[in-house]
Amino acid sequence: MAINSDQDIVAARQKGRALATELGFTTGDATLIATAISELARNIVSYARKGEISLKMVHGSSRQGILIIASDSGPGIRDIRQAMRDGFSTSGSLGLGLPGVRRLMDEFEISSEPSQGTIVRVKKWKQ
Repeated sequence: MAINSDQDIVAARQKGRALATELGFTTGDATLIATAISELARNIVSYARKGEISLKMVHGSSRQGILIIASDSGPGIRDIRQAMRDGFSTSGSLGLGLPGVRRLMDEFEISSEPSQGTIVRVKKWKQ
């Protein structure tokens, strides 16, 4: 789904929560998934202005989960290691976005190139 505005952030969050509920995640885990989507979508709107979030059901050896991919063609992240530090922010925010998403999810992967954009892939497995 396209992410271009605050309304898109809300819609993505709702779709993520609905998919998590449909897949049988607990209410608590569905909230964590919705929060991670919200943070990733907020970063897209704040830094890249537009991008997309995709949600997919995934299967592991004996479990199922949700894969969230947030991608944009924005300015990219110069120093990923620094961006992953708690409290680091280039926008004056609290700097909880990416480190917070990493803590909320079971798997976290980020790739970014200056002037090329950023892709964040996260998974949450059903317990």
